[in-house]
Amino acid sequence: MKIALIDSGIGLLAATAAVRRLRPDADLVLSFDPEGMPWGPRTPEGVTERALAVAEAAAARRPDALIIGCNTATVHSLPALRARLEPGIPVIGTVPAIKPAAAGGGHVAIWATPATTGSAYQRGLIEDFADGVPVTEVPCWGLAEAVEHADQAAIDAAVTAAAELTPDDVTTVVLGCTHYELLAERIRTAVQRPGAAPLALHGSAGAVAAQALRRIGARPAPDAPATGTVTVLLNGREGELPEAALGYAEARLLLLRTASPAASQ
Repeated sequence: MKIALIDSGIGLLAATAAVRRLRPDADLVLSFDPEGMPWGPRTPEGVTERALAVAEAAAARRPDALIIGCNTATVHSLPALRARLEPGIPVIGTVPAIKPAAAGGGHVAIWATPATTGSAYQRGLIEDFADGVPVTEVPCWGLAEAVEHADQAAIDAAVTAAAELTPDDVTTVVLGCTHYELLAERIRTAVQRPGAAPLALHGSAGAVAAQALRRIGARPAPDAPATGTVTVLLNGREGELPEAALGYAEARLLLLRTASPAASQ
């Protein structure tokens, strides 16, 4: 089994780690776009162009499925990627976990990039899945960029600023950018109010990984031998994970063993 994941940067690590936990025997292909990152400020057409390029590089390694490990790319590029790759390679997008978060009935905060906050896309998800539930959209200025570079001071400042914008009565936080899932416990600590019930956090990585297995007719096997290889593609060329990635537990979980070119074909 081989699963590919794409993103401009290390936001895909959350879904990658989720796949690894479900199937330690799966080979992984991580296709990045260091020459074009970040995708967030680009036009929808620009995002799609970049996403198609890294997806095609991953597709050349003949994966069984491809995960878009980025909310922005999913919004703008999912139809184009499916048109290009399916039915040969199932394509799984990443959507903020608003539906399960709203099911709890409490006040929900959606932490997202400034570009996504207030967007028609996010407002549509709120209308579809959180009708009747109080929702606060929280723009997280600079947080994704700080995570990408593992800039701890910038991360702390951005998390603190977003927490100050989060109402005190919030019971649930949706991590609406895949980069934020790498900081789940730091975000929980920043938002948790003294004396309040434990805060619920909702990311997308676990659901995305499970959906990828479903699309290819595979089952979770977390006890399988940890034989899966990892191939890193940087604009189509084999390389190594960015150094900043190794500061996160999700990257260390991979037990990185870069596959040889012969093993990747």
